[in-house]
Amino acid sequence: MQTGTVTVAVEPYRERVARVPGADLWTRTAEGGEYRILPDGCMDVLLIDGDLVVAGPDSHAWTGSAPRGTQYAGIRFAPGAAPGFLGVPARELLNERVPLADLWSPTRSRQLLDRIRSSPDPAEALDVEVAKLVDEPPDLLVSYVLRNVRGGLLRGSAGVSKLAGTIGLSERQLHRRCLDAFGYGPKMLDRVLWMNVALDHARTGLALADVATLTGYADQAHFTRDVKALTGLPPKTLLG
Repeated sequence: MQTGTVTVAVEPYRERVARVPGADLWTRTAEGGEYRILPDGCMDVLLIDGDLVVAGPDSHAWTGSAPRGTQYAGIRFAPGAAPGFLGVPARELLNERVPLADLWSPTRSRQLLDRIRSSPDPAEALDVEVAKLVDEPPDLLVSYVLRNVRGGLLRGSAGVSKLAGTIGLSERQLHRRCLDAFGYGPKMLDRVLWMNVALDHARTGLALADVATLTGYADQAHFTRDVKALTGLPPKTLLG
């Protein structure tokens, strides 16, 4: 009898537009060891080695570990879009990873998982089957908030008050609606989305001081402090 070492092929991270409007489908195979997920304002429905898990919104970097060869596929919903599909306010899933079966009835979650497992391409099946179940129309208030946050409205000291006024809500009402949709308030949402835009620029090789200027931080020190507060690492280490 011959013995030998089993070699697991590690697939690179791949991503494409999903069938769910505004969402992405991604896949990867773990290289083994620890990994760091940065907060991005999104929520994911994950297929991890054949089990369905929901990743809630993060207010800080999520650090986990997985054996080499662990298979991942995920539907990354746009910020604010997943709570309607899941039937759970985002605030209840902040910084959490929970089995889908804990949020849905056992029958509903099992039927979805069975359809995915029976497919020769589970990642493709995840995309198809989740899209079939998304029947909630977009929340226009959530879309409006997200559009204004991305447009930089909240960068000023009176940004939250101004945004709330344009919607006809008090600041407290706006904060509560944002907690339900995004998992955190509008200012925190702005910090998370702002940081990700800046990091995307930094990944092109642009100097950090220039990134800070381009994306509206007061200076490089401000950019560095915010990245470290949200991810646990300064940008040079994070991107190194």
